[in-house]
Amino acid sequence: MSRSARVGLALGEAGRELVLVFQRAFFAMRRLDSLPMGELEEMLKTSGDSMLLEQILQQTVLHPVCNEYPPSVKYRRLFLAELIKKHEMTSTEPLDDLYDALGEVLRSEELQMCHKNYFLLSGENIRLGENVAIISEGTTGLVTWEAALFFAEWAMENSELFNCRTILELGSGAGLTGIAICKTCTPKQYIFSDCHSNVLHQLRKNILTNGLLLDSESWSSKDCEVQLENNNGSEGNQRPKITVVGLDWSDATQEQVTELQPDVIIATDVVYDPAVFLCLVSILEKFRISAENQGSSTVVYVASTIRNPETYYQFKMELDKVGIGHQVIPGPTRAVFPYDKCTKIELLKIHHGTEMFAHHLT
Repeated sequence: MSRSARVGLALGEAGRELVLVFQRAFFAMRRLDSLPMGELEEMLKTSGDSMLLEQILQQTVLHPVCNEYPPSVKYRRLFLAELIKKHEMTSTEPLDDLYDALGEVLRSEELQMCHKNYFLLSGENIRLGENVAIISEGTTGLVTWEAALFFAEWAMENSELFNCRTILELGSGAGLTGIAICKTCTPKQYIFSDCHSNVLHQLRKNILTNGLLLDSESWSSKDCEVQLENNNGSEGNQRPKITVVGLDWSDATQEQVTELQPDVIIATDVVYDPAVFLCLVSILEKFRISAENQGSSTVVYVASTIRNPETYYQFKMELDKVGIGHQVIPGPTRAVFPYDKCTKIELLKIHHGTEMFAHHLT
C-alpha cells in the first residue's frame, strides 16, 4: 500500500472529506473565508499531529494538476499563509513542507492568466484558463460566474434534454457550462458564442485544453439514437461537433439567427445590466421569429445570479413585453462544484415556436 493510501486510511472518513473539500475549493480558487478553516483547526487540535495538513498540502499546492494548471500566485500564497496560521495555532508537529511550498510560491512570478479546475463526479477535471482580474479588457467573459456552475450541475442531472440536440450557448465566457455538457452529455452539436475577441480566443484554448475537438471534427454516428442506446462506441465517435462563433446580440441579423437553427439555447449569468439584457431579449425575439417561421420549437434556458432583484425583475418584464413566456424551474439537487449554495440563482425555461408559452408562468 502506498504512503498516500496509508495516510488516507489514518485520517478517517471525516479527514478524507475535509481534504476533498479543501482540494475542490483550492483548485476552483474559492474565497478563503468560505473554506472550513474552523473545522480544520479543531481536527488539528484533536489529532495532535500534522498528518491532515500534510495531506491537504499534497492534494492542493503539491498536486500534479497544480504544477501544470496552477491557480494564481497570489491565491496560492494566501492559501498557504492560512494553512501555516492554523498550523502554528495548534500544537502539531512541525511541517517543513508547508514553509518550503510557501517559499517556492514567493519566488514565482504572477502571470496575467491563471487556471481554475473543476472536478466532475467521475474524478475528471475541467481546466479553465481565466484572467486574474475579475473584469479585464472591458469584459467579464474571462472568468466563470456562479450561475454557470449552477446550470452545469443541472445539465448533468438532466442530460437527456441535451442528447442528440444542437445547442447554442449565448455568452459562453470561459466555457465551463459548455465543456461540462460536452463531456457529460451527448449533444449532436454544441455552438459556443461570445462577442469579445479576447474571450473567443481564450474560449477556444479552454475547449482544446479539455481534450475536445473544434470545427473540423463532427458527430460521426450514422444514427444518434442507436449510438446512445448502445453507448459502446469509441470516445471519438461520441464527441459532438463543436464550433465557436462571434455573435453580437445587438448586431445579429434575422438571417444570422436563422442559419444557427439550435434546438436548445443556453445563457448563464448574462442578466446583470439593463443594456445587456435588452440585447438578450432582442436576440431571443429573433430566435422566436425564426422558430415560428420554420414551424419548429426551440427551448431556452436562462440561469441568473440575482445580484439586483430590480434588474432581474426588469428583465422578466421585457420578456413579457415582447410576448416571450417563461417559467421558473427547479435547479440542481446534487452539489458537484464548489460555489456559495446560498447565492440566489434562478433558472428560467422559455419555449419558442410551436410550444411557446402564451403567458408568464411562475
